[in-house]
Amino acid sequence: MEVHSYPSNPAAIRLSELATQIRQAIDGVFGNRTFWVIADISSHTYKSQTNYHYFELVEKDKGSAKILSKIAGRAWGNASVNISNFEQATGQKFQNDINVLVQVAVQYNPAFGLQLNLLDIDTSFTLGLFEQQRKETLARLLRENPDFIQKAGEQYFTRNGSLALNRVLQRIAVISSATSAGYQDFKHTLENNTFGYHFIIDDYFTPVQGEANARQFLAKIVEVFQSGKPYDTLVIIRGGGAQTDFLIFDNYELSRAIAKFPVPVITGIGHQKNETIADLMAHTATKTPTKAAELIIAHNRAFEENLLGMQKMMLIKTYQLINYHKDRLAQLNQTTISTSRGLLHEQQLHIISLSRMVLGNPRIILSNRQKDLSNLIGNIQSYNRMYFANKRGYIGHFQSVVRLMSPQNILNKGFAILKVKGKIAGNAEDIEAGTELTVRLAATEIKTTVITKSAIDGNDEFNL
Repeated sequence: MEVHSYPSNPAAIRLSELATQIRQAIDGVFGNRTFWVIADISSHTYKSQTNYHYFELVEKDKGSAKILSKIAGRAWGNASVNISNFEQATGQKFQNDINVLVQVAVQYNPAFGLQLNLLDIDTSFTLGLFEQQRKETLARLLRENPDFIQKAGEQYFTRNGSLALNRVLQRIAVISSATSAGYQDFKHTLENNTFGYHFIIDDYFTPVQGEANARQFLAKIVEVFQSGKPYDTLVIIRGGGAQTDFLIFDNYELSRAIAKFPVPVITGIGHQKNETIADLMAHTATKTPTKAAELIIAHNRAFEENLLGMQKMMLIKTYQLINYHKDRLAQLNQTTISTSRGLLHEQQLHIISLSRMVLGNPRIILSNRQKDLSNLIGNIQSYNRMYFANKRGYIGHFQSVVRLMSPQNILNKGFAILKVKGKIAGNAEDIEAGTELTVRLAATEIKTTVITKSAIDGNDEFNL
């Protein structure tokens, strides 16, 4: 056995003695005190056999993520029960990198060093962090997207929310988890509707919980947009779950894409408490996938009922119009019959009157017509003599004019007619020197030849 020798120093003590003094000092200051501490969880492990949690409480600098302080911690017994209650209330697992408010007691053990025993965990603090993050995301959406996201009072107005739903919602794109019971409820409700409506459903499956899956979810929204299919609506659904399961629907990029999506978005996310940001940005939010399906069916039913109402109204109006015109035709028929009878009676009386006149006064009528004919014959004879006398006077006048204008009478007055080649020459341009002329006088015809031709004033020899 090896024997150790120690330097002779009366002030030296064993490590255990020092540890005991430290424990006594810590117990003297912190022994009966507890503290509520805000810190991040790190290096967490859980022993299910003993129901023990081992972890470190860490505080980091916000600007650089540098560790400012770190103390080991543990929880067991009632503390482990409190952690389970915390997980059920918040839906948040007690795990690394979560920020918590915990009640701790300071303990120093010479064998394990300084430790913090977790006694309780504040559920409302963690829920408050979720709500704070939610408010910050909403404020950012309003601040960075004023063109398609606005707020009036407590109401949010988005471009998607302002879209008009088609009269019938039939072609539907669905983003959901392939294994979601809510998705099965949604399809079952649509496919077994009592009105026999047919729907075309295209599935875009993706994980729908966990904020880390927000990028995959956003990619599915982009895929729906790039499909080019004329969807009537995009439905986002998932079943129920813990509150943290819905953190994906508070994601900034995801909510922004919903707010500006060009097709109306209907959400049926399965929450029963607070609305997610995705609900606020969508066209219509429902509490469950089944409610989303019922909304679509009710929308289509409202359109059908409107058509049926219009059909019923058209039938009523048609019957009213037919009855109106039927009554009108009956009135016109009665009026026509009454008027016809009156006209026939009036004409019958007129005919009877005329027949009486014809039968009672034939001699008078014939005598009057005979006198009229005699007067007409006398007038015709008188007008005939006057007419022919006037016409004979006109004929004698025209005969005198014709005799005066006859060529022979003009030749008798000393005029002559010139002919060139047997034709009367009325234009001197056709006559040249040497041309043979025939001169016709009243009783004589002379053949001659033109010696010269010169222009003269035609009025010189006939001026009186």
